[in-house]
Amino acid sequence: QECLSRQQALSAVRQMQKLLAAQEAAHLQGTRGLRHQLSILQSRLQRQATKRNETCPQLAVPMNGRMLGRSVRVGHDIHFVCNAGFRLVGSETRTCRHNHTWSGTQPFCRSEVGQGWGVMGSALRMGSSITLSHGVPLLCPEAAAVGAGMKEGCISPAGAHKLLLPRVQWGQPHSLRITTTDVNECTGKQHNCTQGDLCINTFGGHRCVRPKCPPPRHNTSYVKTSAFQCERNPCPMESRACHLAATSISFHYLPLQANRTVPRVLFKMSTTRFVGDSLRFAITGGRGQGVFSVRRSDRQTGELLLTSPVAGPATLEVELEMSEFSRKVLLGKHIFKVTVFVSPYVF
Repeated sequence: QECLSRQQALSAVRQMQKLLAAQEAAHLQGTRGLRHQLSILQSRLQRQATKRNETCPQLAVPMNGRMLGRSVRVGHDIHFVCNAGFRLVGSETRTCRHNHTWSGTQPFCRSEVGQGWGVMGSALRMGSSITLSHGVPLLCPEAAAVGAGMKEGCISPAGAHKLLLPRVQWGQPHSLRITTTDVNECTGKQHNCTQGDLCINTFGGHRCVRPKCPPPRHNTSYVKTSAFQCERNPCPMESRACHLAATSISFHYLPLQANRTVPRVLFKMSTTRFVGDSLRFAITGGRGQGVFSVRRSDRQTGELLLTSPVAGPATLEVELEMSEFSRKVLLGKHIFKVTVFVSPYVF
């Protein structure tokens, strides 16, 4: 009587079969879910690896100028500076964007001084001088061969600028087309910078610089990603000080002639990865802040202005901060350390 009937045994077997089938289905579903999650994770890792290797096309160096920075990877900046006597037209800073294109416009260097100045030479004799329109006297030394009666060039008393003259008959008046050009000691390897320094050409000379990332502090540390840029290492989750620190720091060196007319835009700040609802630009430190101001030129761009003429020689430093907010919550900020080398000359 305690034994199950045939029908009860069959029913128990069927129940066990249903239970096993349900468990098998749940197991298969879980396996599919894990495979799907693994596929998503692998795809994300591949995209991140691809992004790290994404680059933009190489940019051309403008004639009569030079390019600062070499990285053409996504998110990196390249900067342009013109040689002395030329003014940059176009974007001073260009950023490699995620769609593999460069922000801004390709700059070129336009002649700012000298090209085609007209000067009348009155009885150009050996040892006579010529005065340019900006009032800088230039003395021609004696000709090497008096009998030839011809001379091609003069050097300014400062020794930093060349005056290029066409061949002229000494003792005869001529209308001269003259050009002053700066000697770029950096490209000509005439500088005295030590290994590890970077040579920055200035009007009438050069400077040796060595940009350094700030030392680790409050769980915040930086790594140098290019000659002129440092980026913050990942922050510990619990470190508020690290999360409030700048995500990147860049260094910019600007040559400037003495007593330039003002106001004058020296530097522009912008971002191509704008995800918040507002950007704020501010001067946060430096030496000689009284001659600078910051203004917004459009929604994503801020400008550093020179507001007072500066007599040289002088070195001015200013630290700029660009902060991004979303509903008044700080998303990140970038520090621009700008150093201005003011020449003793007005040309």
